[in-house]
Amino acid sequence: MTEPHRSSSPDSGGVLAREVRDSVVIRFAGDSGDGMQLTGSQFSLEAALAGSDISTFPDYPAEIRAPAGTTYGVSAFQIHFGGDIATAGDEPDVLVVLNPAALEVNHRDLRIGGLVVVDSASFTKRNLAKAGFTTSPLEDNTLAPYQVLPIDISQRTLDAVEEFGLSQKEALRSRNMWTLGLMLWMFGQDRKSTAEWIGRKFAKHPTIASANVAALNAGYAFGETVEMPSDVVGYTVAKSDVAPGIYRTVTGTEAAAWGLVAGARAASMETLVLGTYPITPATPLLHVMATMKEYGVLTFQAEDEIAAICAAIGASYAGALGLTSSSGPGIALKTEALGLAVATELPLVVVNSQRAGPSTGMPTKAEQADLFQAVYGRNGDAPLPVVAAATPVDCFEVAIEAVRLATRFMTPVMFLIDGYLANAAEPWQLPDPATIPSFPVAFRTDPEGFHPFARDPKTLARPWAIPGTPGLAHRIGGLERDFDTGHISYDPTNHQRMTDVRLAKIAGIADDIAPQELQLGPDHGDVLVVGWGSTFGPIFQAVKRLRADGYAVSHAHVRHLHPLPRNLGDILAGFKTVLVPEMNTGQLVTILRSTYLVPAEGFNKITGKPFKVAEIEQAVRARLGGTT
Repeated sequence: MTEPHRSSSPDSGGVLAREVRDSVVIRFAGDSGDGMQLTGSQFSLEAALAGSDISTFPDYPAEIRAPAGTTYGVSAFQIHFGGDIATAGDEPDVLVVLNPAALEVNHRDLRIGGLVVVDSASFTKRNLAKAGFTTSPLEDNTLAPYQVLPIDISQRTLDAVEEFGLSQKEALRSRNMWTLGLMLWMFGQDRKSTAEWIGRKFAKHPTIASANVAALNAGYAFGETVEMPSDVVGYTVAKSDVAPGIYRTVTGTEAAAWGLVAGARAASMETLVLGTYPITPATPLLHVMATMKEYGVLTFQAEDEIAAICAAIGASYAGALGLTSSSGPGIALKTEALGLAVATELPLVVVNSQRAGPSTGMPTKAEQADLFQAVYGRNGDAPLPVVAAATPVDCFEVAIEAVRLATRFMTPVMFLIDGYLANAAEPWQLPDPATIPSFPVAFRTDPEGFHPFARDPKTLARPWAIPGTPGLAHRIGGLERDFDTGHISYDPTNHQRMTDVRLAKIAGIADDIAPQELQLGPDHGDVLVVGWGSTFGPIFQAVKRLRADGYAVSHAHVRHLHPLPRNLGDILAGFKTVLVPEMNTGQLVTILRSTYLVPAEGFNKITGKPFKVAEIEQAVRARLGGTT
C-alpha cells in the first residue's frame, strides 16, 4: 500500500485524496426498506465488470419488517473488492449509513481512520432516540476515530427526481441509488450496467426507472463537481489478475443449484425433484430451482417439512433424483423420514443451509452448529455421508459430489452450507461442460436373481429398480429387511447383519473419495489449522500471512466430513498442534479427537458472523508463542 496522495479523479474535476490499495471493503447500511442489498449487489457487479475480484457479505434482519429506524431493522451489505480476494473483509474501509440506527449497529466495525458517509437529514431527534443516541454522533466524539462525510442525501435525492412528479415517499426510495452513484465515482467505477439494470427491473414503471437513474447520475455528479474535505480519502484499487475466460457472479445458493442440475446430468438423470418447505436461509434454493424447468427440474413446495422430504423420497423411489432442502430446525423435522431414506437405501440429496440456533435462534445469521446433527442426528444406527462446501463457488463442485455419492452408493447425502455461503457472492469462471465428471446411473432391468437389497460387491449399494419394470416388482419401507431376500425380518441376527452392512457401505466411501490435501504448507510443522465449510477464506488468508512471516503453519480444509478421508489421521500426526476454528462450540474438533485420538484444540466463535482473518492469525500466533 502506498502513502495517500492528492490527485484529481481520473474522469472528473472533483479533487479527492486517493490512497492506492490492493483491496477495499465497503459496507452499505440502512433500514431494511432502504434497498441496501440491491445497492451492494450493484456495486459488486460494477466492480467485477471493471476487473476486480470480489467477495460479499449480505447481513439482514430476521424480522419481515422491524419498526423503521430501529436497530432491529438494520440491513447491511459488505463488499471486499480488489486484486486477490478470499474473504468479505475484516473491517470496512468505508461505511455508508442512511440512518442513525445503521450507524449505531455498524460503526464499531469500521477501520480506525476509515470513512463514514452519512445521510445527515436522517439524524433527527426522533431517529436518534430510536437508535438509542442521547446526543448526535455527528456532533459529539462518537466518530472521532474516523473520517466523516455528512451529506444531505435525502434532499439531494429529492432535487434529482423532482421533475418526475413522485411523492416524497416514492422519491426518497431512490436514496440508495444516489448513494451508489457517489460510491461508484469515489472508486472510479462505471455506472452503465446499473443504469441498464434499473431499466430492466422497472420496465413496467418507466417513471420509477427514470427517477432511479437520475438519482444514480446525481450522486455520481456530486462526486465529480464538489470538492471533498481535505481529510476525506478515496481509493484507487488494484484489479484482479485472473485467468481469461467467461465469468459471472454467483451466490452459494446459485452455484449449488447449478451443481445439482449438473450432477443430475452427469448421472444421466432426466428429472430432479426438489421437495421443500420455506425456511431462512434455505428458501432461495427453491427460488432459483423453480426457474430451471427446462433442465428437468420439478419443484414442489409442500405443506410442511415432513411432506417435503417424503415427496423427495417418493421421487427417488420412482426413478428420479430426489432433493430436499432446509435449515437446522427443518432438518430436525425431516429426521424420521431421513431415517426412512437410510433404511430404504434410496439416493437423496439433503441441502442444509445452517443458521444460528438453537430453535429459531437467529435465522439470518450464520453458524456451523449442525455438524453433529448431520453425522449423528437420527434414531438407530443410520449412517450417511456428509459433505460441506468451502466457498460460494465451491458449492457447485460439492453439489455434484453429493449427487455422485447418493447415486453410486444408494444413500441419502447431507450437503452442508450455511447462511453466509448461501447469500455471499464471488466471481465464478464458467466451467467447460466437458470437464464435468460423468457417473451414469444403471437402473436394474434384469429380473434374474433380483431382490431389492441384493448388493454390489464393491460399493455394497443395492440395485435401483424403477417401479413398473417387468419382473422387478418389489416393496421397500422402514421395517427391517432380510439380507438374502429383501423380505420383512425381525430376526436378531439378520438385524445385526443389515446394520453392519449399512455401516460398512458408508465407511467404504472413504476408499472412493480423494485423499485429503493441504491447501497451504507441507504435511508437517508446528501448527495445522483444520477447517470446514465457510471458514475457508479467513483460515487461508491467516495461514498465508503467517507463512509469509516464516511460521511453520499449514492449512487443511475438509470437504468430506463423514466418512473422513483415509489419510487425514496421518496428516494430523505430522504437527505439534492442531487448531480447529469453527462457528460452533467444537464439533469437528470433537470428531477429530475421538476418531484419531489427537489433542486437537478448538477455536470457537458463535456470534452469527464469520471469522475475521486477524482472529485466526492471532489464535495461531498465541499457540506458537511468537517465535518463527
